[in-house]
Amino acid sequence: MPIALGKFTFLHLTVLAGFCGCFHNDANPAVDPNIPAIAKYFTTKGRYEEVNPYLVEDILAVNASILQPPSEQCRQVHLTAIVRHGTRYPTSKNIRKMRQLYEVVRRNASGEESWLREIQTQWTMWYTEDMDGRLVQKGVSDHKHLAVRLSKLFPSLLSEEKLRGGFIKFITSSKHRCVNSTLSFMAGLTELWAIKDKEFDHAVNDALMRFFDQCTRFVQEVDKNPSALSEVDKFKQGPEMRRVAEKIADRLRVPYSDITDDMAEAAFYLCAYEFAIKTVNSPWCRLFDEVDAQVLEYANDLKQFWKRAYGYDINSKSSCILFHDAFSRLDKAANESRSGKQVSEAVTVQVGHAETLLPLLTLLGLFNDSDALTSTNYATQAQRLFRTSHMLPYAANLLLVLYDCGGGELRLQPLLNEKPVTFPGLTNQPAPVPLYEDVKERYSELLRGCDFEAECQLFEGPA
Repeated sequence: MPIALGKFTFLHLTVLAGFCGCFHNDANPAVDPNIPAIAKYFTTKGRYEEVNPYLVEDILAVNASILQPPSEQCRQVHLTAIVRHGTRYPTSKNIRKMRQLYEVVRRNASGEESWLREIQTQWTMWYTEDMDGRLVQKGVSDHKHLAVRLSKLFPSLLSEEKLRGGFIKFITSSKHRCVNSTLSFMAGLTELWAIKDKEFDHAVNDALMRFFDQCTRFVQEVDKNPSALSEVDKFKQGPEMRRVAEKIADRLRVPYSDITDDMAEAAFYLCAYEFAIKTVNSPWCRLFDEVDAQVLEYANDLKQFWKRAYGYDINSKSSCILFHDAFSRLDKAANESRSGKQVSEAVTVQVGHAETLLPLLTLLGLFNDSDALTSTNYATQAQRLFRTSHMLPYAANLLLVLYDCGGGELRLQPLLNEKPVTFPGLTNQPAPVPLYEDVKERYSELLRGCDFEAECQLFEGPA
């Protein structure tokens, strides 16, 4: 498994504003005119603050009550954090679609609405193709703030002593946005503890954090197979999406033929990016009402479902390598703790992509609806569990917290985006945090099998 080491030299980072952050419960802030009414539907382009609204008021707030130990005897001995990169620029492919839409609006749209005049006379197409998915300043803050919050939630694990002692390990995908997110996370800690006399390493490991690129069967059967997303294509040509495109054309007073489903999506993402990157409620957001946003959210959820999640078995199986890696770290920590040794890896921070997290969440059986998402069941999926807006905002994170409760008893608590979730099939536990052995029993088939090489091999048909 190729591993390259890089020194922590990411200097041009903004200093964290005061580390006040208090403990309080999740509460919806008052309606803020700077937050688009449709912000909660931005799927994988959404802000982390929409998933945890109390952070709008205090970005360093943590809800400590969610992490009550299973009993007084229990202490946290290991944390694995698998984290998506922070807020980024659009990809060059999306930027091209946005430019196309902008030209249509600038040249062809008519009307006296103030938001339309603003787009046509004041807003400029400032996104350039060389931005191509790079981390933005907000993405730096996303990870710095996350690091500080996690150090408050796990003070005995994510501590200055553990960092200086080499008990915290950092692993990242090779993509700029992931490396810079990792360095930002480190900076959050070094600035918090004013560490200036030491540098910290991170490992670049695409085999773990970009497993999807290296899974031949996934690449051939899903990623590069146009028919794999036929449900998405059907939905984009279907009545719900057509209606959204027509409403946009009506608002702009342009012919229906001017607004394709790609353009409707580009307009939605323009609203999302302007908000995520610059915290502005952009005039582009005025092209949508809540019904439109729900349709566009479903279109993206449908794509993620078929391309990365429950749509095809290989989607989740491609993450076998990361699944086994997480459990081997937990096993090592469990064995060291049981035998009274110091746990050699107190914290592992692994930074990757939405495409890293989603297959793993799927392999674990989380957010699995009884019915598959299809092009024809939009109306019955309003209450679906599978909602990427909730699961995969920028800086989304899966946390696995191992507790030693004495007498050889170990427990494992999963959290998603700093909120407890339950492993499917382990919801009827007498204690809210299941025994580690019960978790391993629940996933025993995957732990015994789920071999990345075997799953990802492309089987040739008979000659």
